[in-house]
Amino acid sequence: MKFCNACEASAIKSMFGGQGIPPSNSPHLRKSGSRPVVFDLGRNNDKKIINPGNSEMEGLLHTTESNDLKIPSLPINTAAIMPSPILLWRFKVLLFFLWGFFCCKIGWHSVMRMSVNLRDLFLYEAFLYYNPLLLVTMMVWLWGVNLWVFAQSTISYAKIFDLDQNHLTHREIWKVATWMTIIVPTSMTAYLYLYSHGEVSLAASQPVLLYCAVAFVLIFPFDIFYLSSRYYLLRTLWRIVFPLQAITFSDFFVADILTSMSKVFSDLERSVCRMVHRQVATIAWFEADSVCGSHSIGIPIALVLPYIFRLFQCLRQYKDTKEKTALFNALKYSTAVPVIFLSALKYHVLPDSWTNFYRPLWLLSGVLNSLYSFYWDVTRDWDLSCFTRIFKFNKPSLFAYLLHGRKWVYIWVIGSNLILRLAWTYKLSAHLRHNYLTVFTITALEMIRRFQWVFFRVENEWNKMSSKSNLQLAEISSEEDKLLAPNDHNV
Repeated sequence: MKFCNACEASAIKSMFGGQGIPPSNSPHLRKSGSRPVVFDLGRNNDKKIINPGNSEMEGLLHTTESNDLKIPSLPINTAAIMPSPILLWRFKVLLFFLWGFFCCKIGWHSVMRMSVNLRDLFLYEAFLYYNPLLLVTMMVWLWGVNLWVFAQSTISYAKIFDLDQNHLTHREIWKVATWMTIIVPTSMTAYLYLYSHGEVSLAASQPVLLYCAVAFVLIFPFDIFYLSSRYYLLRTLWRIVFPLQAITFSDFFVADILTSMSKVFSDLERSVCRMVHRQVATIAWFEADSVCGSHSIGIPIALVLPYIFRLFQCLRQYKDTKEKTALFNALKYSTAVPVIFLSALKYHVLPDSWTNFYRPLWLLSGVLNSLYSFYWDVTRDWDLSCFTRIFKFNKPSLFAYLLHGRKWVYIWVIGSNLILRLAWTYKLSAHLRHNYLTVFTITALEMIRRFQWVFFRVENEWNKMSSKSNLQLAEISSEEDKLLAPNDHNV
């Protein structure tokens, strides 16, 4: 019996629930090695066997497919209407600049509302609370740049620092730095606005809330906000403060970075002191001899702590390895102690004694510390015996072309390191810290010097690890050669 194509099409469509018919070679129609598909067509229970190679059936399938195109299609996938990543990135950048513009505008108008007599003192106080976190934010940005360069080069920083597979990449570090860049100035803007509009108690709560939020995020025990990386940092800090175990590369690497941030710790000490004694947004701290004043003994103690930690690390390293180099390194960190405490003595001795005795000692100790540290950087921490490969990227890059194998890179790094080492004495000296903008600038430059130092220090460590591994491979190869060599024994 013959049936019209329309009947066959409607019967087949009824079997598939009214949806479009798969192609004739689809496995849903007939699998390899199976029997032909049998359809029950119509009222007379007649059966029609459909073979996949039947040309009539193929025409039928094409006809039904063309008819199905007239049926309203399913909703479009939402991914197809999403904006491109480049467009989203540009939108975020635009929002970031708009946020920065509004923060600057609100902060400027808030400062202009104050009287001229109190404006400088108020800015000094606001700067004291927020400049430590601003400097930490800057260091996080620079560390992201370090990781980006390491990722482009042949140096495996994850192996050097003994990191697991879940360590943060440069993109995640920059994401953290971006949030810090948003949150810290926003809190500072709120502080300026509230204080200038007479809401002193609310203004005083802004830096307190910010510091508490930072501490809470660091110790938050749940698996969010990069839990493994946060705990890795906390464990490293614990090992730095209490060097009761063998010193690893990450231990003294982070400790060296902390010495460049000693000014941050001294400002943190004074900020927390004023928060504890409820002196935020008050004039109680104006007295230099007060408990949180500029003559406080807590300032030199906070300045010297990173150097003491590093000194104890060197002594522990000498105990474990018996290498005299560790003792000379400990001597380098001990030269910072006289610079800090001789400067603090200016506020506790007579002016004549300071001018005639203590000031020359302070100058001598400052020059000694700067030159000794510079010598150690160039000859010990760095390996300048050959052109650095830190800027030799895996792929061709303009950045690598400008920096890899260029002599001016070495001239710049050595010259800037010497100048900034000498300027670092200014920051370590409490009696020279009246101009907070100057001190902030010098501290930021010191972080840039440390940022440069990281490249060559990590590369030097990688060269040491590579040479050790090559030596071990050579020893294994020689042992194998001895075992495989023919023996001349006579049986």
